Amino acid sequence: MAFDIDMIKKVYAEMPVRVNKAREITGKPLTLAEKILYSHLWDGTPEKTFTRGKDYVDFAPDRIACQDATAQMALLQFMQAGKDNVEVPTTVHCDHLIQAKIGADADLQDAMNTSNEVFNFLETVSNKYGIGFWKPGAGIIHQVVLENYAFPGGMMIGTDSHTVNAGGLGMVAIGVGGADAVDVMAGMAWELKFPKLIGVRLTGNLSGWTAPKDVILKVAEILTVKGGTGAIVEYFGPGAKNLSCTGKGTICNMGAEIGATTSTFGYDDSMERYLRATERADIADAANEIREYLTGDPEVYENPEQYFDQVIEIDLDTLMPHLNGPFTPDLATEVGTMNEKATKNDWPLKVEWGLIGSCTNSSYEDLSRASSIAQQAIDKKLKTKAEFGINPGSEKVRYTTERDGILGIFEKLDAKIFTNACGPCIGQWARYEDPKNAPKNSIVHSFNRNFAKRADGNPNTHAFVASPEMVAAIAISGRLDFNPLTDKLINEDGEEVMLDEPTGWELPPKGFEVKDDGYLAPTEDGSSVKVEVAEDSERLQLLEPFEPIGTDIKDAKLLIKAYGKCTTDHISMAGPWLRFRGHLDNISNNCLIGAVNAYNKKTNFVKNQLTGEYDAVPKVQRQYKAEGIPSVVVGDHNYGEGSSREHAAMEPRFLGVVAVIVKSFARIHETNLKKQGMLGLTFANEADYDLIQEDDSFNFVDLHEFAPDKPLTIEITHADGTKDTIKVNHTYNDAQIEWFHKGSALNKIKEENAA
Repeated sequence: MAFDIDMIKKVYAEMPVRVNKAREITGKPLTLAEKILYSHLWDGTPEKTFTRGKDYVDFAPDRIACQDATAQMALLQFMQAGKDNVEVPTTVHCDHLIQAKIGADADLQDAMNTSNEVFNFLETVSNKYGIGFWKPGAGIIHQVVLENYAFPGGMMIGTDSHTVNAGGLGMVAIGVGGADAVDVMAGMAWELKFPKLIGVRLTGNLSGWTAPKDVILKVAEILTVKGGTGAIVEYFGPGAKNLSCTGKGTICNMGAEIGATTSTFGYDDSMERYLRATERADIADAANEIREYLTGDPEVYENPEQYFDQVIEIDLDTLMPHLNGPFTPDLATEVGTMNEKATKNDWPLKVEWGLIGSCTNSSYEDLSRASSIAQQAIDKKLKTKAEFGINPGSEKVRYTTERDGILGIFEKLDAKIFTNACGPCIGQWARYEDPKNAPKNSIVHSFNRNFAKRADGNPNTHAFVASPEMVAAIAISGRLDFNPLTDKLINEDGEEVMLDEPTGWELPPKGFEVKDDGYLAPTEDGSSVKVEVAEDSERLQLLEPFEPIGTDIKDAKLLIKAYGKCTTDHISMAGPWLRFRGHLDNISNNCLIGAVNAYNKKTNFVKNQLTGEYDAVPKVQRQYKAEGIPSVVVGDHNYGEGSSREHAAMEPRFLGVVAVIVKSFARIHETNLKKQGMLGLTFANEADYDLIQEDDSFNFVDLHEFAPDKPLTIEITHADGTKDTIKVNHTYNDAQIEWFHKGSALNKIKEENAA
């Protein structure tokens, strides 16, 4: 039986009534995304039509998922909310704090030795507040969610940007910051600007070397890393029905890389097969009873241009395998055209590693198809030129693929089978002793992100994203420009051989099997459970409420003007810093150390306006804080792209930054700034970014009139005494302005719970 089956049946019982009402009110057929959104309104049955991209709407998600790195701060905040139990089904998954180095067993034991304090904290807090807990080694959060919790037509939020993976099972699943999750855990509504809708019509069938991964790699090329911002991407058409459920999950997963709010597919036979294979026949049976409500209306898919804000068409019959990268997931290259592009850009053609797994591509199907290529290397006497690393998605997948001999094939090629965890995908890869000074090289992986230093901390690692089967082929050849459709390889006998097309299984022929899936259910009454945090802990720190910034901001100093791409990895790095995710003071020592200073093009090297000297960003900011001087951060387009990590907002807030002024924000980061009681502002005139000088001070002229849809005025004083006055826009509504006045959204929740 599925987890929380009664909750799911309740959703299905209410959905037809609410969808029918939404059709009546809007006067039109509905997309799947609209059906899920309108059936999850906080106020219940729809009573009005919402304007896409404009109206803020309160929703009631069905469940919450948290990974261990972000769960620490989320649960530390929840402990302040004054609740005895979470109000919505919630789970915690320990997958981020496990480094990939030697192999699964040794790496897991090392994680237990080094992060036991954090794991114990998370397990204890989960037990106390009624939260399901998945132990270290149980699997990667999004694969575990797909196997156990995702259900067609549901809505969930998660404290990881790749929560969107659950769209592969027909959900609207959205990545959020921990403060958003705390709201819902505490029984509050969750607010979201009603998304725009992008439709992707798929025709034809995937075949040969082309995989579901190539669909999203192509979409990323079309939309770029910000083209999906503020929108839900809905896939449909005959080609969509021909994809496996886990293949759909892969496509939805990387929707985070185009900035999409989420992505989803309508319920179909592949989802039903997956539900039954993962022992959730009860959900499949219930979904079949309301099947028409779990996909878009036929009229929508017949005339998509009338119902979506943008429509993209992709013919799977002609889609080619892709490699995307380096350093950005939207730089696409069709396999077979890499040599010229790589040579022109001086990308290393020799490939040192092929990495398969992560939350994006670690299913049974992914590993079986990749292993069919690995088996050919054995059968055709090929010596692999690159090293292999494998991260199974869950203990269920690992156990089943080991049982069926799939992992054994990789082991014959001396592959390292890492723990069922994120590992290299999020910077937890102990590849180098000194990553910053490591050599220039290329790797290929089936992960979702490939920002500089993302996998191994080496800024010179050129990471390229591809399907698992393509990763296997390129790793065997050892060349970035290898095209398995046309190129031959020389085997140990000196013979020319070619790799055959990959084969595999959508689902295990003998069914899934697992001895210990790693799940710990919470006790029914957690009132007697004690949660202890040592005062001298370097890993955990109880939170103190933020004081309101106030409306009288004068003489705020420029901390840094960030040049170019500034992702959450630049604002709050992962990798070795993951160990401090539960200690706000300590992790604040990585605040903006990866951002490039626009004035000297260096990282972690900014001017201290009090001394005139240059120093590390956190050190300069800590001096401003000690002197009681507010500060401002300035940035470019899509500021805060990437992970959902709220630390990228909490750290500057903790250190005394009052405002972030940019050309445009990534959605999650903008929300996180609002939740922490900060000002997230955009230049009304983007050219004003160029006015900002290194010694500038900022006076907020009319912040006392802070109101929805009303631009703010800022007076900028330059070092020579001259001044510029600029306008900045914002997207704050009344409730979010109240968060600012209270100091944070959490302060507001505490006040309401105490009332």
